[in-house]
Amino acid sequence: MDLKEEVEEMDCNQPPPIEVFAGTSTLHGISHIFTYEPVCVKRCLWVVFFLGSLTFLVCVCVDRVQFYLEYPHVTKLDEVTTPMLTFPAVTFCNLNSFRFSQVTRNDLYHAGELLALLNRRYEIRDTHLVEESVLETLKVKADFHNFKPRPFNMREFYDRAGHDLRDMLLSCRYRGSLCSAEDFRVVFTRYGKCYSFNTGQDGRPLLVTTKGGMGNGLELMLDIQQDEYLPVWGETDETSFEAGIKVQIHSQEEPPFIDQLGFGVAPGFQTFVSCQEQRLVYLPPPWGDCKVTPMDSEFFDTYSISACRIDCETRYLVENCNCRMVHMPGDAPYCTPEQYKECADPALDFLVETDSDFCLCETPCNVTRYGKELSFVKIPSKASAKYLAKKFNKSEQYIADNILVLDIFFEALNYETIEQKKAYEVAGLLGDIGGQMGLFIGASILTILELFDYLYEVIKYQLCRCSQKKHKNTNNNERGAVLSLEHVQRHVNPL
Repeated sequence: MDLKEEVEEMDCNQPPPIEVFAGTSTLHGISHIFTYEPVCVKRCLWVVFFLGSLTFLVCVCVDRVQFYLEYPHVTKLDEVTTPMLTFPAVTFCNLNSFRFSQVTRNDLYHAGELLALLNRRYEIRDTHLVEESVLETLKVKADFHNFKPRPFNMREFYDRAGHDLRDMLLSCRYRGSLCSAEDFRVVFTRYGKCYSFNTGQDGRPLLVTTKGGMGNGLELMLDIQQDEYLPVWGETDETSFEAGIKVQIHSQEEPPFIDQLGFGVAPGFQTFVSCQEQRLVYLPPPWGDCKVTPMDSEFFDTYSISACRIDCETRYLVENCNCRMVHMPGDAPYCTPEQYKECADPALDFLVETDSDFCLCETPCNVTRYGKELSFVKIPSKASAKYLAKKFNKSEQYIADNILVLDIFFEALNYETIEQKKAYEVAGLLGDIGGQMGLFIGASILTILELFDYLYEVIKYQLCRCSQKKHKNTNNNERGAVLSLEHVQRHVNPL
């Protein structure tokens, strides 16, 4: 189809005058502005009122849009009652990493300086600080005359010299039923050899509880074995000034990060830990800042802050020290005692103490954590000291210095939900704008469509007129050219 046919087929009906449109439009006010009456004070006042209302409308709409683009959120707090709750994982570590009696001559030769027992010349350091009995034992172990060192592995050292749960665990009950060391799983943390209860691994089902309060959770009596603590003559990351255990209560989906998130339990006390499960739901960007992408790790499948930190620290040490610490996952070689002292411990301390951009872990969108309330009573009482001493074949002083009881239970059979929700969504934005349009100018979506429809008719009519005018000029030029040719031919070929 050529231009001539398009112009002929174009509908060039003139749109109704704006006064007619104003009289039929649902937009309030314009019928008083566009009338056939001459200019008067009434029309001027309507123009002022209409423009003023339109200005207020624009200001309010801009404010609402700006508020929406801030992506505000509110936090909803609720408490849900349930007939049963899954008991959390409980991980604990003795604050002493190595038993002195299990440190062999070969261990002392390789790791004596790391443990601050020997100096660089393999000599006992600070002998004036050592108790006589300990010094005699240490002299025998530190006699390297004609000694041929054997291969040394830090993982094997931690596993062999760490505290054995079968020796530490004096009593274990879960919901009144007996439990044993076989119900715990060995895990390694920065404290060395630790133990986790109710991990759900190794084919074991997760334990649940159907009642709240004492007696409906986990109760442990432990011997922390202070007689096995390493003598302390210096400050290192492998020695401890404290006595007791470190405990972390966490979900089964996250690995223990006990050196940062655990709480201490001291000997000589029974510690009651009343828990409440908290389920937190955070919003992703732009309303919040939780992590929505899956875990990008070769070590962990489920994302958590603990998993992110351990993954990050492992990669940092492998990159900078070419080894990994005993508690770190992966297949990189374990650090030697020299690497622990010179590289691994300082590097890990740097990551822990500084907010490094290298280990920036976002909050997961779904988190399960456990709120805790701790209370303490002194044990043993004077009445029970002799009984416990006879029962465990120890002295009363040993019982007072080494025995602790840990009782972990749910306060009640309910959990708390803390959920972030969008405070202002698209529906709210449109509702506010629509309400303000109705208040200030009496308009709706259909009114806006009326305005666009009238503008379309006006623009189409103007384009049609321009096209017709251009087409008419083109025809006149062609007609003029034809007449000129005929006139020339008439003169050239006279009859």
